[in-house]
Amino acid sequence: MKEGDGYHKWIEWSNEDKVYLGKCPDLITGIHGYDPVALYGELCQVVEDVVMHFKSEGRPLPPVHVRPMQDVA
Repeated sequence: MKEGDGYHKWIEWSNEDKVYLGKCPDLITGIHGYDPVALYGELCQVVEDVVMHFKSEGRPLPPVHVRPMQDVA
């Protein structure tokens, strides 16, 4: 498991911008693109790059706060 795997990542469509948005709010503000599958791969790579940047500077990673919603039925 990669260190970035613990951070919640998702892709959603933006009607306003007419593009897909890739989000990982605990680490980055987001990225955008037109192919959701390709965008998810790019998002995962950006997250890993951010993790490596933190490590290269000797900084601790931000804590994981954002979690997917769970069905509370």
